[in-house]
Amino acid sequence: MWKQFLINFFSDKTKAKIGAIIGLVISIFILTIGFFKTLFIAICIFLGYYIGKKKDNGENVFEPFDKFIHGGWK
Repeated sequence: MWKQFLINFFSDKTKAKIGAIIGLVISIFILTIGFFKTLFIAICIFLGYYIGKKKDNGENVFEPFDKFIHGGWK
């Protein structure tokens, strides 16, 4: 029963529903632990995703920082 419900729930317009679920989770975090702690968690998740995606593609994670430090961006 639950399996069929979940299949039907996510079969149509999944991005909107996933966005709504993410919004619900974020709002619960903000109400329970506060805005800045939630923002910190979101930044950590984004950085983890960014580093993982770069590693999956075989790219250098620190390349943008190297360019900035060594004058590549002018």
